[in-house]
Amino acid sequence: MILSIGLNPAVDVTYHVSTLTVGTTNRVNRAHAHAGGKATNVARVLHQLGEPVCLISMAGGRTGDDFRADLQSSGIPAELVPIAGATRRTVAVIDAAAATLLNEPGPTVSRAEWRTFLMTYQMSLSRARVVVLCGSIPPGVPTDAYQELTELAHSAGVMTILDTEGPKLLKALAARPTVVKLNLEELSATMSRDVHDDADLAAAALGLRERGAQAVVVSRGSDGVVAITDSGIWQAVATTISGNPTGAGDALAAGLAVGLAHGREWEAILIDAVALATAAVAVEVAGAVDVAVLERVRTTVSRRPE
Repeated sequence: MILSIGLNPAVDVTYHVSTLTVGTTNRVNRAHAHAGGKATNVARVLHQLGEPVCLISMAGGRTGDDFRADLQSSGIPAELVPIAGATRRTVAVIDAAAATLLNEPGPTVSRAEWRTFLMTYQMSLSRARVVVLCGSIPPGVPTDAYQELTELAHSAGVMTILDTEGPKLLKALAARPTVVKLNLEELSATMSRDVHDDADLAAAALGLRERGAQAVVVSRGSDGVVAITDSGIWQAVATTISGNPTGAGDALAAGLAVGLAHGREWEAILIDAVALATAAVAVEVAGAVDVAVLERVRTTVSRRPE
């Protein structure tokens, strides 16, 4: 079982427009709304792959009702702690050039609600092999939440993937997460240093390992993924395709979780994870992969140890 943990879930709204023009009215060609947020997207991809998964999150208000109903209709197993505040919304505006994101901050979580969430999480660890911790922390949740969640997982003998950035990531490193996943921009901001080339990337990632990360996976967009691990530095690159990149990072995290859960070596983990991320770009909304694209690009992923 893989647990996907979302502290700040959302109802994701995706608008497709021909060209996004700021400061004027934009006509929406297509619109879609569903339960989202990074952890939910990870759970969706795992569910699509047939992997045993459970989403553990929080939900409140009318948007929380919509969130819960969409998960049920999608068949995604979930444990949702009720909260008084309304679940947030995120908006992605997609045109031919790029994706523009508008993310609400999320509801305030009370101390009692947080304690209930922790109890739900702890009870679920006994059936898990891997926990994916990803996304932002809503108001009211302790800033060291990821450190506590990682420590609880390791005490239960469960591997952890931490997909976040900044101070909340740095605080969690003391708990020695199994894998830290982030992109170049997040790596640069977290380590307060510019990352211009492979040497800069390796130095910044090694800095995270020195602080406690057991392995660091850095996504570089169309340039693929680099993993800094105990067995060396690995990289994987897939054929670039056009589409919506919004959920690619979440599909990558799902792929890493599958690889860890099945005890695969890093080379195999990266091949499948990069292929999943690429196949996610081919789908209009986050939280799904194009299976036909997945099978095609899996054979085109190039990889080599550095």
